[in-house]
Amino acid sequence: MEVKLRTRRMLSAGEDAVTIITSNMRHLYWTPQQLLTHHASSGCQMEAGDLIGTGTISGPVDDQLGSLLELTVNGQQPVRLPNGEMRSYLEDGDEVTLKGFCRREGFAPIGFGDCSGVVAAAS
Repeated sequence: MEVKLRTRRMLSAGEDAVTIITSNMRHLYWTPQQLLTHHASSGCQMEAGDLIGTGTISGPVDDQLGSLLELTVNGQQPVRLPNGEMRSYLEDGDEVTLKGFCRREGFAPIGFGDCSGVVAAAS
């Protein structure tokens, strides 16, 4: 999983998003098989197309933490972006892009490409 951030200032300056987090499912506490087993053993009937959330996937080093909240220690240690801006939390106009993919030797890679959203002001 890769998480990119582009601030409103970066967008207006034509700057590309910067990667702030890169993590890997190998850091999951539970394997997908264990998640499925736990879910099904509670009596929940699994159906084709059901999704099972893994929660935050954090790795052993800081740039592999699974959320901005973890990365900034609940906002206490802001992230400095290459253009000098600081972020403790997302701000109005920030664009976040998630990109996920899986690959294994001998198999075709799969993924969901870019999934982006812009933080809108509360109304």
